[in-house]
Amino acid sequence: MSEAQMAIGIDVGGTGIKGAAIDVATGARLTSRHRVPTPEGGLPADIAREVGLMANAIRTELAGEDLDERLAALPVGVTLPGVVQHGIMRTAANIDRSWIGTDAAALFAGAIGSPCVVVNDADAAGLAEAAFGEVRDLHGTTLVLTFGTGIGSALIHNGVLVPNFELGHLEVDGHPDIERFASAKVIEREGITLAEWASRVARYLIHLELLFTPDRFVVGGSISKASAQYLPFPGVNAPVVPARFRNNAGIVGAAWLAATR
Repeated sequence: MSEAQMAIGIDVGGTGIKGAAIDVATGARLTSRHRVPTPEGGLPADIAREVGLMANAIRTELAGEDLDERLAALPVGVTLPGVVQHGIMRTAANIDRSWIGTDAAALFAGAIGSPCVVVNDADAAGLAEAAFGEVRDLHGTTLVLTFGTGIGSALIHNGVLVPNFELGHLEVDGHPDIERFASAKVIEREGITLAEWASRVARYLIHLELLFTPDRFVVGGSISKASAQYLPFPGVNAPVVPARFRNNAGIVGAAWLAATR
C-alpha cells in the first residue's frame, strides 16, 4: 500500500489515549490498536508527550526496522475532548482547563515531529461514520452521539459536518450538565444498571428531537457494543443505530481528516 493511502489517527479522551494507522480509502485499521491511560490531571505537556510516543510507536510498527522519511511524514490527526477552532482549544472537557487557549496543533506537531490536524473528538467520530459507516451516502440530518467519559455529539447534514456542535452539556430535566447524568461513565460511577442508563439516554434523545428533529441517531463509544441490550430507546421517534466503528470512530475520523485536508 502506498503512503498516500495511510494516515495515523490518535484519539485523546478523558480516560485513555488510543491510536492506529488507518487505510484512508476504506477506514480499515493497518496496525494494532495502541492504547495508554490519559495522564493524571490531563495537562497539555503530559498528553502531548504520550501522543508523540504513540505516533512514533505506530510508525515503527508499520515500518518494522526500516523507518524511512516517507513513513515519518505520514499525516497525523489527533482528537481532543473540546471545541477546536483552527487548531486552538476553546473549551476542555475531562482534561485540564489549561488546554483552553492552547495552540494544540502546534503543541502536538512539536511532540510528533511533523504537522498534524487537531479536531474535536466527536466531530472525528461523525466524519468516520459519514465517510465509511452508518451515515455514508445518507441525506438529511444525523446526530452522531459518542457515550464515554462524557457525551460527544456531531451533526452531519447531507454528508457534511457542522463542526463543534456540542450537545453534551445541555440542561435536560433539571440536570444542568447532561453528560454528568447520562454518559456511559455513570454506569460505573453510580453503580446503575444498563437499563437505568438507557432510560436516562432516552430522555436526552427525546429532548434533542424536540430541538433539532434529526432523521436518525447514531450511537457510538464502547457502550455501543451492548446496543442489542438497550435499543430501541422508548419514546424516541427517529431510528437509532449503533455506530459502525464503535469506540474506534475517533481514530478513523482523525486519520481520514488528516489525509484529506
